[in-house]
Amino acid sequence: MMTESILTEMQACKQTCIECQTICIDTLKYCKSQGGKYSDMTMMSMMRDCAEMCMICVNMINDGSEFMGNTCSLCAEICDRTAIACENMGSDATMMFCAAICRRCAEYCKTMGLNSASYFRRSSLVTEDTLLSS
Repeated sequence: MMTESILTEMQACKQTCIECQTICIDTLKYCKSQGGKYSDMTMMSMMRDCAEMCMICVNMINDGSEFMGNTCSLCAEICDRTAIACENMGSDATMMFCAAICRRCAEYCKTMGLNSASYFRRSSLVTEDTLLSS
């Protein structure tokens, strides 16, 4: 049974992931328009990966996937690395905003990853009998 507190945490994580995904895409477009040091392919790929991973997290949370915890933990790692890449661009306000959103998303995703056993799960399709008969 899910408590209201768990539902609130899950909703906050999903909303932050959606915001992070949107900001990463907007920042990616900004970088492309700026050119020069902003067109660093490693950083731009990281922003794209971050945006994609955020949406995967939303989908996993919505589905109650047994892989939600692992997915959220990976998303947190990608968000942290994207924040570092953005911060390395200097004091550009757009890049610092993206870094801040990524850091916030990482925190929510870390919590979801650590607490995933507390959240709902699908019933297991793999039983002991299935494993023994293989």
